[in-house]
Amino acid sequence: MPAVLFAIIAGLCWGIGEVCAKAVLHTGKIGPFAAVAIRTSLALPLIWIAFWIAHKAAPTKAGQSIGALTPKEWLLLLGGSGLLAGALAMIAFYISISLGEVSRMKPIAFSVAPASAVLLGALFLGESLTPRKLFAVALILVGVVLLGLKPTPKPSAQIDENTHQSTPPTP
Repeated sequence: MPAVLFAIIAGLCWGIGEVCAKAVLHTGKIGPFAAVAIRTSLALPLIWIAFWIAHKAAPTKAGQSIGALTPKEWLLLLGGSGLLAGALAMIAFYISISLGEVSRMKPIAFSVAPASAVLLGALFLGESLTPRKLFAVALILVGVVLLGLKPTPKPSAQIDENTHQSTPPTP
């Protein structure tokens, strides 16, 4: 249950954070690269402080074996998690919300992530890939497609030039 609770907290924080970021990006005063740089500049020291506190409170759980990481593990952590998820994904996401609606871009980005994690977890980590998980991934991807489709605009009422009255759109 604590894992689910922390996942919910993370989702709420990301949802609120991205709405705030979109509100600032929408002003046109700052671009996505600067927004990511500012966000990361604030987050990084706080993350190191949290690591230090956790390490002092429970050193056996908070990274006692950082020095024991193999070169492959460092590559996975720095390349996959740091470069791909930490930098490139954030830059791509901030570009997406600077160009599109956060109410569409956020669910798309954060739906593709779990779908790809389920499939990659099965392929590379040996995690189970049950029919239930496959069905859930399919539902997620259908939702992504539906969110990605541009809605067709409703026809607007037309103004009759002779009477200057609004006429309803024709079906």
